[in-house]
Amino acid sequence: MTADDPRHEPAELIRSRIDTSRPHTARIWNYWTGGKDNYEVDREAGDQIRKLHPGIGDYARADRLFLGRSVRYLADEVGIRQFLDIGTGLPSADNTHEVAQRLAPESRIVYVDNDPLVLVHARALLTSTPEGRTDYLDADLRNVDTILERAAKTLDFSEPVALMLLGVVIFIDEEEDSYGLVRRLMDALPSGSHLVLSHTITSPAMPDVDAAVAFWNEHGTPKLTQRTPDQVARYFNGLELLQPGVVSCSRWRPEPTEDGIEPDEVAMFAGVGRKA
Repeated sequence: MTADDPRHEPAELIRSRIDTSRPHTARIWNYWTGGKDNYEVDREAGDQIRKLHPGIGDYARADRLFLGRSVRYLADEVGIRQFLDIGTGLPSADNTHEVAQRLAPESRIVYVDNDPLVLVHARALLTSTPEGRTDYLDADLRNVDTILERAAKTLDFSEPVALMLLGVVIFIDEEEDSYGLVRRLMDALPSGSHLVLSHTITSPAMPDVDAAVAFWNEHGTPKLTQRTPDQVARYFNGLELLQPGVVSCSRWRPEPTEDGIEPDEVAMFAGVGRKA
């Protein structure tokens, strides 16, 4: 932990930055996945969104399961030992470092988020094995240079890194060039690095998702920008997109079932790409 680590801030000062007057995505996500780190305003908004789109809790859970499968693949089959997880969200079961270090205790993980409530819980919950290291940066995805500079204190950018962007670029609107932000991050990583990305989609087949996002953008914070599956696939331009491509996160290399039935499609699409 470095001298300028934001976790040195007094807890009461960090908590003073938490806005409990409006619902917040990280806390609603936590509510949908069964967590306790949320407020009444978040639960009310979460219930209202679920009325508009009853399946939304399913794809919150599906995205979490995708995280586990993708990290296990990268740690076990590819041999990745470094993970830069931006848009961490509130700590839950099987966080990136827990999955990675279970397979490779020497793994190093840097989490990045700009939510003060996440920062409060990062103090206690983002631990590490003795062989590895886990760190947390209080920063915004838009601050690419800051993230890379501070993450380099924990990660070795001469060795492959998995860049985890799960459900975070949806908060970057078109004017802010989310594609450029992702490209700048990947450009800083060496050959053999991987991009793991998930994103809520808009699709004519799922009109209730659009209604839920519209409700959120009227009442919640931060605002969301939906993209089509083809637009999500653009984040992997220049990378080797691994099979099965950009698909519903529930269908990215799912665990086999006895009946062999493919999981239901959810409105959270995801993919994994390798930098040559």
